[in-house]
Amino acid sequence: MLPALVGLAFLLMPLLALLIRAPWRTLPEQLTSAEVWQALRLSLVSATAATAVSLVLGVPLAWLLARTDFPGRRLVRALVTLPLVLPPVVGGVALLLALGRGGVIGRWLDAWFGITLPFTTVAVVVAEAFVAMPFLVISVEGTLRAADPRYEEAAATLGASRFTAFRRVTLPMIAPGVAAGAVLAWARALGEFGATITFAGNFPGRTQTMPLAVYLALHHDPDAAIVLSLVLLAVSIAVLAGLRDRWMTPSV
Repeated sequence: MLPALVGLAFLLMPLLALLIRAPWRTLPEQLTSAEVWQALRLSLVSATAATAVSLVLGVPLAWLLARTDFPGRRLVRALVTLPLVLPPVVGGVALLLALGRGGVIGRWLDAWFGITLPFTTVAVVVAEAFVAMPFLVISVEGTLRAADPRYEEAAATLGASRFTAFRRVTLPMIAPGVAAGAVLAWARALGEFGATITFAGNFPGRTQTMPLAVYLALHHDPDAAIVLSLVLLAVSIAVLAGLRDRWMTPSV
């Protein structure tokens, strides 16, 4: 019991300190400041766009890992989940070397199409999608493995193509898993810091998301940093509440 209580206190004390030190009297004024809403709006838009990218690319990737047997599948799964354990700053450096103006792919994008990704709003979306997509892939792949493949086989015997069977049979069955993965990916994208500041920079109104605004405000306006942190804390609690029935209820 004693180690458990110490562990609980260790996890809760920083959050309680954040609530205790919050500038409640000036909170409405802080929340209505232009800087807060600018960072919040950019964070919400970029996290939603990154989640959309993760859905478009991650769901087919999860289906490939769950339903297709091919050489090197374990290696591919390990590479897909690598951003989960990779330090975000390293991910940002890797993105910069790949998609930067002088990067492996970025130089061709700049030369052929005149597209420069680093230090733009698009770079924020790319960085957030890079770190958030594995959450979606893992969630959807687990749901696909738990789903009965005989329904897809029955659809195939009735003449449905693979895409039709996926769209009309598989996708409705795994919709809860897709939704849970999308929420996790969105929350991870919203809180991304390391890859974003490395690949996209910290420019107010263009690439400064909420975590970056917290880091910047902590040096010159601690009260603003606390308010921004409270907003992110509220979003995190909302995500946990939304996933409670699926992830936090023990099976009987």
